[in-house]
Amino acid sequence: MPDLNEAKKDTEHNVTQPKEDNEYVRLVISSEPRTLDADILRPRSQPRIRSFNWWIKVIILSLITIVALLILLKWGVPFLFKKVLVPMMQWEATAFGRPVLALVLVASLALFPVFLIPSGPSMWLAGMIFGYGLGFFIIMVGTTIGMVLPYMIGLLFREQIHQWLKRWPQKAAMIRLAGEGSWLYQFRVVALFRVSPFPYTIFNYAIVVTSMRFWPYLWGSVAGMVPEAYLYIYSGRLIRTLADVQYGNHQLTAVEIIYNVISMIIAIVTTVAFTIYAKRTLNELESAERNRAESSVADHRTAELEKLPLEQHKHLNFPSSV
Repeated sequence: MPDLNEAKKDTEHNVTQPKEDNEYVRLVISSEPRTLDADILRPRSQPRIRSFNWWIKVIILSLITIVALLILLKWGVPFLFKKVLVPMMQWEATAFGRPVLALVLVASLALFPVFLIPSGPSMWLAGMIFGYGLGFFIIMVGTTIGMVLPYMIGLLFREQIHQWLKRWPQKAAMIRLAGEGSWLYQFRVVALFRVSPFPYTIFNYAIVVTSMRFWPYLWGSVAGMVPEAYLYIYSGRLIRTLADVQYGNHQLTAVEIIYNVISMIIAIVTTVAFTIYAKRTLNELESAERNRAESSVADHRTAELEKLPLEQHKHLNFPSSV
């Protein structure tokens, strides 16, 4: 009788404690600690530490920015005026006529992105020389061509670009977001990419590996370039005004000084606000895409788990006697 009782206990133990190598056990009965227990064991002081570290980083970055601005104003701006801006304006006044110079700027804005060269200096020149109206037209025409050409060239080297993007999976995942959804969704994401700090010269080529259609890419790019174009025009006009004041060609009135100060503050605040909004929205879209992918994986695993008890039941059934 003791042997029978021990055998019965072993059998009950084997039934209640399934083997760890069983597929059902591995998928359903996890040996890892529950997330609730992990959350309880996690120190509550971590959020405060992270917040403190974030403020320390902000303060340090602000101090570095202030020091860099003071150095730039003390030595960089006078050097820029004397060695770059004044010779450039003299060259512009004597070397080319305005129509030829406009064509040169359009060509530079169109071709620089093809070779991954930033177009900022050409936009500044357009603002300094042609002002808000004609300068904006030159910038938009040149940058539009500069966004279409890399897209067309990228289509010819789509496979090579795809292999190249594998080195940066996080950037590739963000770019892939732009190629999903409806026409309006693609338009919105492309516009956000243009406003965000993401380098647009790389984006022009990388977008071809997604399912992005041409027209939402084009119009989203144009819409996203409008704030940047006006910022470059304004800063170009301001730089030229300061250069004229520096060398006695113009005297600023009190109204002009107030106007320039207020305009500068508005331009900086608007740029920062656009950048933060675009970056935050892209991060939210990326999080939503990640959650959707995890949800689809969980649904797939759930579907597999629902089949397991039936399959296990089939294996446990004894063969019927003949």
